[in-house]
Parts: sequence; structure tokens; C-alpha cells
Amino acid sequence: MAFDVGVYARTSQPVRWDDLDLTEFERRPLSEDALRCLRYMSDVETHTVCYLRDLLVTPSHADPEVTTFLTMWNVEEYWHGELLDSVLSMHGVETGAEHTARVRQRLGWKDRLAPIQQSLLANVIGEGFVATHMTWGALNEWCAHGAYTAMSSKEDHPLLTEILTRIAKQETRHVAFYASQARPRLARSRKARAVTRFALDKAWAIVGSSIMPDDEVRHMLNYLYAGPEGLAAVRRIDAKVDDTLPGMAGLQLVERQLVKHGVAV
Repeated sequence: MAFDVGVYARTSQPVRWDDLDLTEFERRPLSEDALRCLRYMSDVETHTVCYLRDLLVTPSHADPEVTTFLTMWNVEEYWHGELLDSVLSMHGVETGAEHTARVRQRLGWKDRLAPIQQSLLANVIGEGFVATHMTWGALNEWCAHGAYTAMSSKEDHPLLTEILTRIAKQETRHVAFYASQARPRLARSRKARAVTRFALDKAWAIVGSSIMPDDEVRHMLNYLYAGPEGLAAVRRIDAKVDDTLPGMAGLQLVERQLVKHGVAV
């Protein structure tokens, strides 16, 4: 069934948590490892507007379906960050505008150059860029959904599970859009497949690793995916790439990230 971006735009809304009693975290707080991982997730979700900035200087901005989706995607991801910040705040972890500003300032010239680099890359890739963008987005959203699912299992906290389930439900629609766009674009163009495979193979890294310190990336991956169960979860994500995206089979991109960051599996 084709993804209807119009229906998505009309039904998109902030993730809800006004019906949840977050004071439950005072009675049953999360572990320090979980809070550190949530800090990572929140910082990544809150950075979405910066990713959007970088994408709007590429050919993706000319496709009205893509920009309709990106507009609503940005709003939903913003509220994911706000909800995760609310959980962190219940544990006394600093959140808010000052923290977000420090995260962005920490990137320095890397952040300032990002839209320029993205524009140059898009021009080098040419007509196949949107296929690459959509494929990259699908993989990132599969990883995000997988991370929320893994954390629910890891922490086994009913309220946290409910919160992460609500976020993951919206991530499922994000996956559906990206995958529905990537599949036909890859299927009809050998060049798009070749360029996208090369880009993923040489440049893709786990979500958040472009903005978070290496020790935080390692912690997140070890917390969520260390051990046989974690490896199996990662392989399920890689299998979705193999089964869904033409020409992308066999890359094992997420499992390679575990190896790169020394995750014990």
C-alpha cells in the first residue's frame, strides 16, 4: 500500500504524554545507564531541525511530497525530544534551551560547514541524491525504532515502555515514508543504486554519531546492543535493508558499527 503523505500531514501530531503520571519516575527511577542513553536520544531528536536545515539545500527541497513529509517529521521529532527531556528532568538531569545551545556550540565549525558540505555532496551525486537521502533516512529511522524497542526491553520499566512505544509508533510512519520513496527510486535507476550503495558503504554511521562524542556513542551501543540479543536485534535491522531496498543487500551497516565501536557481542 502506497504511503499517502497528505494523510500523514493531516494526522501528524505531537506525541502525547499529558495523560501519563511522570512522578512515577520519582518512585521508580531509571538506571544511570538508561538516563545517559536517554540524554543521547534526546540530543539527537532535538537536533532534527539542524538536519532539516542541511537537507533543504539539496535537490530534496524541490520535491513537494518530500518537503511535506520533512515539515511534519521535524515537528514530531521536536516533540520526541521534549518528551524525553521531561523524563530526564524528573531525574534532575539538565535539559532545555541552554543545554541544547551547548550541544550545538560544541560542534563548532563542523556544524557551520554542514549545509555547505551537504549542498556540495548533493551536486556531486546529481540526480540520484534524493534516492540516497530516502535510503539513508529509512536506515536511520529503522535504527531509531530499534533503539527505542531495545531500551524498553533493557530497562523493563512500564512507564518508560509506554513512552518509548508512543515515540516508536511515530517512527514507524517515518520509516514507511522513507522506504516507500527509496524503493522505486532505487529500482528504476542503476546509477542511483550504485551511488547510494557507495555512499552508505563509505559514509553512513550510527544515528547521532555525527553530533555526539565518541564515548557517548560507545555507551549507547553497548547499553542497547551488547550480547547475543543485541546482535540479533542489529541483524534484524540490517536484514530490513537487504529485503526492502533494491541494490543494498549485504552491507551489514549496523553490525559494522558495533564492531567499529568495540561492542561486545
